[in-house]
Amino acid sequence: MTTATVPKSRQASAGPRHRAADRPPLALPPNAALGLIAVGALGVLGLWWLNTASVVGAAGWLTGAGRITGLLAGYAAPVLILLMARLPPVERGVGADRLARWHAYGGRWLVGLVSVHLLTVVWGYALTDGRGLLGEGVEIVFHYPEMIKATLGTLLMLGTGLVSARAARRRLSYETWYYLHLATYLAVALAFAHQLATGADLGGGPGQAAWYALYFGTAALLGWFRLLRPWLLDRRHGLRVAEVRPEGPGVVSLFLSGRRLDELRAEPGQFFRLQFQAPGLRWAANPYSLSAPPRPDFLRFTVKDLGGHSAAVAALRPGTRVRAEGPYGAFTGRQQRRRRVLLLGVGVGITPLRALFETLPGEVTLVQRARSAEDVLFRTELAEVARRRGAVVHELLGSREQVGDLGAALARLVPGLAEHEVYLCGPEAVAEEAVRALRAAGVRAGRIHRESFVF
Repeated sequence: MTTATVPKSRQASAGPRHRAADRPPLALPPNAALGLIAVGALGVLGLWWLNTASVVGAAGWLTGAGRITGLLAGYAAPVLILLMARLPPVERGVGADRLARWHAYGGRWLVGLVSVHLLTVVWGYALTDGRGLLGEGVEIVFHYPEMIKATLGTLLMLGTGLVSARAARRRLSYETWYYLHLATYLAVALAFAHQLATGADLGGGPGQAAWYALYFGTAALLGWFRLLRPWLLDRRHGLRVAEVRPEGPGVVSLFLSGRRLDELRAEPGQFFRLQFQAPGLRWAANPYSLSAPPRPDFLRFTVKDLGGHSAAVAALRPGTRVRAEGPYGAFTGRQQRRRRVLLLGVGVGITPLRALFETLPGEVTLVQRARSAEDVLFRTELAEVARRRGAVVHELLGSREQVGDLGAALARLVPGLAEHEVYLCGPEAVAEEAVRALRAAGVRAGRIHRESFVF
């Protein structure tokens, strides 16, 4: 359904007309974030060291390994939650794309730590008590404090890890994966109770206080940024669907109107997680990129039909309330270091680049990669922006076989490709191919900025 309430003349401006403040918002650089995580892990190892007088015999070594891996797993769980808690300084500095990769990588380590913890603890206790592994496992689960809860938490955590594996994710919709992933919070809560009851390394002093601070601090941040803050923003800005406009086959632009939207301090290239207050959509917040520079009175997003949620967006009625979380992401002009810039968009990945194309300074070239001319988005808009600012637009059309070597094709379209800074956005597999092609063409890794929505 389409109702024209946003004038077409306002789709593209010469750039964002507002800034809430000249001072850039706080952003935590990736190296600083990794440094904080590493310092915390060293502190966890220090807990074990301070509370271990000696390690004697095979049983002692196995039990010690179980204690270490248990502590590290207990530390990793809230850290992984914090990576995806949508903390604005972390999202701006690290970027949602990189955070998702860190979270996936850390999740595999967490599953490994939990597995080693189970095996070594049961094996070490079995040697000490003179029992078999199965008998010792039954004894621990049913006779040690909080162990039934810990077992349930472990099963939930391992199950979440299983559905998060790449092969499983391909068979799940974003919404299904999202709901299944909520079990992680229950798993972490159950494990927390177990650690306080049986974790000798936590003792009753500074170690236990630090554990309480880590877990309850994580819960507080999660509650604020995932629940309370979006609710307050909803009350203040009153976002509603103003118009749904077709852009191409299975693609629509969504215009949201609201109050004082400049206070959001959104930047071209960023995205919001939108929760539409409509039947079937109100319980999931999906990520959608700004496809035009943000304005004080409206935001534009462009959505491709890639599943149940995105398909339903095309049928939204004007006036539908929208709860928005964000803005998120580091895929902005703040990353630009060179005057010559290539924007490479694949499919609907053109959406954040459409906004950047209008606002990035310097010599900007945009290449839109699509299978056919019918799949090209924003052709008229991009041509107008290019004319106004003296930029260049290319369309790279055809199948992989027709295009051939992507790096060579880009080098023909973009003279001096190796000297460009590149902003890249598109589906995961195609983006990986594009990165390899750009690197082969001589573009340094540090000059390739990438955005993709993976889960």
